[in-house]
Amino acid sequence: MSAEKDERRPAGELEAAVMAALWAADTPLTPAEVQAELASGLARTTVTTILSRLHEKGTLIRERQGRGYAYRPVQDPHGLTALRMHSELDRGSDRETVLARFVAQLSPDDEQLLRRLLEDSP
Repeated sequence: MSAEKDERRPAGELEAAVMAALWAADTPLTPAEVQAELASGLARTTVTTILSRLHEKGTLIRERQGRGYAYRPVQDPHGLTALRMHSELDRGSDRETVLARFVAQLSPDDEQLLRRLLEDSP
């Protein structure tokens, strides 16, 4: 196995780094700008592929900028986590069982927090 192969990072780690760069930016970023923010030696084509995949997943919005695109997150980190939780819930055929098991596995503190949030919601 080559040294280059040993240095490969999992896709999830790369996606997280790209998302962190986008969340830190005040404006949408092009692939070249994301690449510069990462300062990790990734090829621009790799960054573009990651951005395209995140866009396909609905995590990013892209806006035409010149001949290419600039990307921005759909949600902040907390909102993205909530979207992922909803997505996972939608995959199940029995929402009640999924929710029941989720609640059953909450820590007492999280259960109390969830109860408070549900009582305070309109």
